Amino acid sequence: MINQVTLVGRLTKDPELTYTALGRPFLQMTLAVNRPYRNQQGMTETDFIYCKVWNKSAENTSKYCQKGSLIGVLGTIQTRSYEDQEGKRIYATEVNVHTVRFLDKKRPNAESEEGELLPILNLP
Repeated sequence: MINQVTLVGRLTKDPELTYTALGRPFLQMTLAVNRPYRNQQGMTETDFIYCKVWNKSAENTSKYCQKGSLIGVLGTIQTRSYEDQEGKRIYATEVNVHTVRFLDKKRPNAESEEGELLPILNLP
């Protein structure tokens, strides 16, 4: 069987790195992915996909990305369920990310205070 998903989209908020009880880096993020067609009103619709990133990929995503960053992810789809406070069964579908690619361009020779490259600003 094949379970593989590839997505390209923008982060909906700044990534916040957390750690499991055993010290494993973990990042939860939502990726805004535009659909490849327009609706009857001529507008592009967007899906908001919940993703989980682990280990070094989580650390690097947290370090180099921010709200609006364009990234590509490769992973697998997982579903899980749980009961809410009212006893209702809730189902969640998410992407367990294996690979993250940063797709925003960088300004050559531009460095921040910490020595990291800054993204290019798209000015009118």
